[in-house]
Amino acid sequence: MSTLATVNIGICGLGTVGQGVWKHIESNRAALESRLGVKLNLARASVRDLKKARSVKVAAAKLTTDPLSIATDSEIHIVCELIGGTTLAREVTLAALKAGKTVVSANKALLCKHGPELFRAARKHGGHFFFEASVAGGIPIIKALREGLVANRFKLIYGILNGTCNYILTRMDREGASYPAILAEAKALGYAEADESLDVDGWDTAHKASILAFLAHGTWVPTGKMLIEGITKITQADLSFARENGYAIKLLAVITCDAVTGAVFVRVHPTLIPSTKVLANVNEVYNGISVTGDVVGETVYIGRGAGQDPTASAVISDIADAVILLNRGNSHLPELVETRAPLAPLESITGRYYLRLEVKDEPGVLAKIAGATAKLDVSIASVLQRPSEIAGAASLILTTHESNEKAIRATVSRLGKLSSVLGEPVLIRIATFAG
Repeated sequence: MSTLATVNIGICGLGTVGQGVWKHIESNRAALESRLGVKLNLARASVRDLKKARSVKVAAAKLTTDPLSIATDSEIHIVCELIGGTTLAREVTLAALKAGKTVVSANKALLCKHGPELFRAARKHGGHFFFEASVAGGIPIIKALREGLVANRFKLIYGILNGTCNYILTRMDREGASYPAILAEAKALGYAEADESLDVDGWDTAHKASILAFLAHGTWVPTGKMLIEGITKITQADLSFARENGYAIKLLAVITCDAVTGAVFVRVHPTLIPSTKVLANVNEVYNGISVTGDVVGETVYIGRGAGQDPTASAVISDIADAVILLNRGNSHLPELVETRAPLAPLESITGRYYLRLEVKDEPGVLAKIAGATAKLDVSIASVLQRPSEIAGAASLILTTHESNEKAIRATVSRLGKLSSVLGEPVLIRIATFAG
């Protein structure tokens, strides 16, 4: 293997993260080059608008509006795909991999949707694909699963993977404000996008969970096979119950693996997590991930999950690994193998549940609700009645004994059809898995 004296880097997408990567490589160049033993040349970058003002200075000769020209440039050794989306980004990534290049990406949606195709292309054409920045920003969770914890099998991984949702829930809990009010402020501060649905409906978390499931179990779980719920229905009634009963509400990704069958299940949903757990106290825009291995036990990782600097840190970490790979070979990186583990059926996913229902304030309502739950073998553990904001109504909060996902979803559907129940019931899982 010939050793490169200079490694040429192309950046496709010079947005927030791309500019952060450019800035930090330039400012830390001496230290990085000393550690890696090579010169780092930021050779080219693609942008949508050549005239747009940017926070980093890039010579005009290095800019192009054609990212494919970077992906196929024979002089470029490492291609950073920081475009986003799953169309042009896929085209650019595949072009680079088919040219035998090393690609670094922060694109969780691309990985979730096209991961198997990208890894096949890398293997077939001798390219390499790094993606540390795709999950949890500056937290090195991918490196931990792929390298540091390689001796383990993972029965449980759960975590806060979306800083926007965590920020909204933290402020709602702390200030007693409504979801719409905090969402509006989050948008004004830049913590939420103009179209917030990707974050608050759970899709961003689901994309990241898909990547973690692959790393832990070798199986790509498409979002259509996951249980995905967001935070838009959470109200102060739910947060008050959590505080009074020793919980915090967090949007969690939960990845479980049955020790006997090897069946994997991935879910994303608001969760009542005991306040004694570390992740219950991870607030604001921070992310936190708990990984339980059969050898190491539980390890927990906390840090900023998004933003220019944390994500740029992860991208540059991958660039450093890519440089080592180019000059010293791939011996330090375990091969990623797709095993196609089975997916667990809903009835095998057990737990306890919280249900909030707005009901007509009239006699016999509780009996009807108890009858509906009993028909599906869902046992009620507690009932709490509180005033409702709806005139002539009451708010009922139920918790259940252990049940399963199939039964509870059927129960929610049945309860929603009762004439005495006003609107759709709100379901929150109780984190028995988190002890």
